[in-house]
Amino acid sequence: MIIKKRFSKIPAFIVESQLQDELTKDLYLCELTELLLSKNSILEQKTPLENYLLLYCTKGELLLTIASDRVWLRQEQFCIIPKDFQYRFQVGEIEPTALLQCYFNGSKVKMMEQEFTVVRDLAPSVNNRVANRKMIFDELFANLTRGYNNANMHYINFTFGHLLATFVFASRTGDDILSEENPMVQKLIRYMEQNSDKKLTLNDLAQESGYSITYLSTIFRRVTNYSPLSYFAHLKISRSCEMLDQTKLKIKQIAFSLGYTDAYYFSKDFQKKMGISPRAYRQRMKQ
Repeated sequence: MIIKKRFSKIPAFIVESQLQDELTKDLYLCELTELLLSKNSILEQKTPLENYLLLYCTKGELLLTIASDRVWLRQEQFCIIPKDFQYRFQVGEIEPTALLQCYFNGSKVKMMEQEFTVVRDLAPSVNNRVANRKMIFDELFANLTRGYNNANMHYINFTFGHLLATFVFASRTGDDILSEENPMVQKLIRYMEQNSDKKLTLNDLAQESGYSITYLSTIFRRVTNYSPLSYFAHLKISRSCEMLDQTKLKIKQIAFSLGYTDAYYFSKDFQKKMGISPRAYRQRMKQ
């Protein structure tokens, strides 16, 4: 059972006016929803998304499928699904599961796409200046009941921009400390980022961390929701998105620069994780 506890969809003509407004065209909100879901509920987006979608789980858990990836989205975790993607989720055994959704768009959103699709943690903290995101959601819901005049829409979209930043750049605030093991994981992630041109093995990562493969894999998955090698693979794809968007390198050159020995395998891996080929992704960014 799926209950829309709160729901606000901005009318199409208002969304269109935001596209023409210099203050809102770069980033604007389209729809806001708070869902309560009973266990084993299934929700599926069978057609490509027209907008970007922020999913924020405030209670419970659900199994999220994007393209060929399946990953758990649990309490205080979020994911942003790019437009043109399809997704499906099934709620776990915890009841009720609570989910906040924001549909949004804008001319500058594509520039942030490499930040999307990976499920990330948001650990609450009394010292965290962005921890109470729920208050910002409440502020948005409240103001959406006050009409769609220009001043109110400007306020709503600037508030939403702040909210989005607390998700996308959460790891850069310095306050979202995931757990006491986080420094080791963050150090390993930095190592991956510095060596994205190499073909690292699990043994390489274990040696760098100073822990056994078993312990490393357990802690890394607990913090990031991914195995070390899966995270490293997603990191490579994220880097390839940047290169496709910001350079004129050939796809083969991008593949080799990221440690792939076969451009065909890179394209296949990209298609699997992004749901679109590298060539189509590059063309899409030019639209």
